[in-house]
Amino acid sequence: MKYITSLPRRAKQAIIIAADTVLVPLALATSLVLQQNGLPAYGGLTGNWPAILLLMMVSVLLAIVLGIHRIQLKAYENWAIALTAIHAATLAIVTAALDELAGYGTNFTTFIIFALVYFLMVYSVRVSMLHILLAIYRSGREQVRVLIYGAGLTGQQLAAALKTDDTIKAVAFVDDSKALQGTLVHGLYVHSPVVIAALARNKAVRRVLLAMPSLPRARLAQITRRIEEMDLEVQTLPSFAQLAGSGPELVDQLAPVVAGQFLGRVPLDSELPGGAHSYRDRSVLISGAGGSIGSELCRQILTCNPRRIVLFEQSEPALYTIEMEMRALVGKQPGTQIVAVLGSVCDGAFVRRTLDRHEVEIVLHAAAYKHVPIVEKNPVSGFANNVLGTQTLAVAAGERGVRRFILISTDKAVRPKNLMGASKRMAELVVQDLASRSNAAGGGTIFSMVRFGNVIGSSGSVVPLFQSQIVRGGPVTLTHREVTRYFMTIPEAARLVLVSGSIAAGGDVFVLDMGDPVPIYNLARQMIEASGHTVRDEANPDGDIEIVLTGLRPGEKLHEELLIGSGQITTPHPKIMQAREGHLSEIEVAALLKSIRAAVAEADGDAIRQIVTRWAEGERAAVVRGGS
Repeated sequence: MKYITSLPRRAKQAIIIAADTVLVPLALATSLVLQQNGLPAYGGLTGNWPAILLLMMVSVLLAIVLGIHRIQLKAYENWAIALTAIHAATLAIVTAALDELAGYGTNFTTFIIFALVYFLMVYSVRVSMLHILLAIYRSGREQVRVLIYGAGLTGQQLAAALKTDDTIKAVAFVDDSKALQGTLVHGLYVHSPVVIAALARNKAVRRVLLAMPSLPRARLAQITRRIEEMDLEVQTLPSFAQLAGSGPELVDQLAPVVAGQFLGRVPLDSELPGGAHSYRDRSVLISGAGGSIGSELCRQILTCNPRRIVLFEQSEPALYTIEMEMRALVGKQPGTQIVAVLGSVCDGAFVRRTLDRHEVEIVLHAAAYKHVPIVEKNPVSGFANNVLGTQTLAVAAGERGVRRFILISTDKAVRPKNLMGASKRMAELVVQDLASRSNAAGGGTIFSMVRFGNVIGSSGSVVPLFQSQIVRGGPVTLTHREVTRYFMTIPEAARLVLVSGSIAAGGDVFVLDMGDPVPIYNLARQMIEASGHTVRDEANPDGDIEIVLTGLRPGEKLHEELLIGSGQITTPHPKIMQAREGHLSEIEVAALLKSIRAAVAEADGDAIRQIVTRWAEGERAAVVRGGS
């Protein structure tokens, strides 16, 4: 193998020409034997060695002129075969002309047979040489044995290409078409997909090549997932037209979902004007600055021309990402200082030093653990961060003379049925208690909170979850057919926080008129159809993606609410309402915090649940026990 691979290109071409040349007298003798049905008598062309040598020279010249010697063995296909036929026919004509000049009078049929025999010999020698060389190459390398899924045009082209590859060997086709199953395509048997696992075992297959570029991405994803469950590697092949650039672009098959297109209402960005004056030339701290809401608050605050933005975040990767983005944006908004602070809101001493060092005047508290199933299983960490962290930051803000403190809350805090919602409700109670004891009119801190529903596009929301499931080919999972949720976009939520914070007077609970709640089942259908797929259900059993109902999770509601009390009052903005809600007394809040601190200190999840049962509205016997 080393000797053959080390041969220069010219040497290989010389060997091919020599082989073609040697075949000239052999083909001539064979044609005479076939014509005369026996060994020819000595004489004529077979006895005229100068004429034979001349024919061999003509063969060499023709091969060079036609460029046959430059064609690699592995590329010896239709066009090369046609050139060989031209070569053989021309050589036969030259032979007939020499015979006529010499006056031998050989039957012309002999020259036709000569052309056919020479063509077949050259073709056979080429194929034989190719197989010998491939055997030599393959003897020193391990071959990957593969199945080709799809016996259509692309699959056939792939099988033909793999025949000359010394590292991959196609052993069979697999196809969904019953018309193709059981047939031979390019020398390979076509099997049903149900026998893939058996084929893999019997033929030592390690990889399946999907050669069906025209299938929808959802269907390809389903096939891929099924094959991967058999512990086989899967690779997808685009069509050769796509590779050449003449087919549809692969990226054109992607149908991105635009945040807000499923709200069922007009986005409110243009209906929430004002608020910028409250943040101009101020030092603003955003806790949880690297999160979905926190990062959007940073972007929108920057447009208000603050003096300083303090990015407070406990996740180092998230802090790095938002700091890099903000520094790039500051280039377009000179005059604002960006400060990145890595730390936790639960660290009281660090929080106070940060507020002092950067002369913070406004705090936007977005830091929270918000994923319902995670907090349900980790209540100690959830309450330490969401309740005690809020209390630590809010108390420090009041002590250090921060002018405004705005808590970002959630609709899950209203009559909570899960621990995450309960933790946010208790954070609200803490802020309401501080607001009741702060002399806002006399220059004390203005404590307020903003409560809104699900944010489309944020981490953990259903939209990115549904998107990822659709890309994988489904199924799209839904907890209950009747579930509804209020939705808003990330820019809407951030803008609401800023506008509400600017009009707060102290102790305010702001909610947004978010329109009607959105049925999640309808949202799932719309997202599937917006991605170019169809829903598979009883009415359409051949659809692309199925919606599977998994059952409500522990603590999950069918319908969320935005108000605890029975009424609400208007604000200067028609889309922002102020809730009328009661709150605990100072003594009750102190007792609540004391019990939470004790439970956190003992890492006692059951104690957390008992606290929730006692203090959170609507929580009587509603919390489902999980991990601690």
